[in-house]
Amino acid sequence: MGNIFRSPTAEAVFFKRLTERNLSQAVKIDSAGTHNFHPDAPPDERSQAHARQRGYDLSHLRARSIVERDFEEFDLLLTMDWDNRALLEERCPPQHLHKIRGLAEFLQTTQASVIPDPYYGGSQGFEHVLDLIEEASEGLVKFVSQKTQPRRA
Repeated sequence: MGNIFRSPTAEAVFFKRLTERNLSQAVKIDSAGTHNFHPDAPPDERSQAHARQRGYDLSHLRARSIVERDFEEFDLLLTMDWDNRALLEERCPPQHLHKIRGLAEFLQTTQASVIPDPYYGGSQGFEHVLDLIEEASEGLVKFVSQKTQPRRA
């Protein structure tokens, strides 16, 4: 919602996964929230600390709210939970609704329908969110790799 917990974490993790596979130039990534609660604020310190322990740097990221051009510009609009998905679907022009998906759809082995908000989960909540985002990022890299590979005749 506010773009200071899950979304910037997912942006950093996914970017690192793409970089490891030399795909970072083929994909544009940007995180945004459904609410403008924390405009231009850095990610929450707890998110940054837990991410840093796993080798992800969130310090350069800043919160922003989704804007109309995002629906046109991006091929995928990934949500973390059902509430944010519903809010995004309400704002989305009908011709772009097919772009909205949940990040949890890309989980490969874990059975979860959402990436939960870690706010009240203490240290374990942030670690659990990182586990889910790392796994979903692997699935997302596979998905993106299939879309960016040149087709052979």
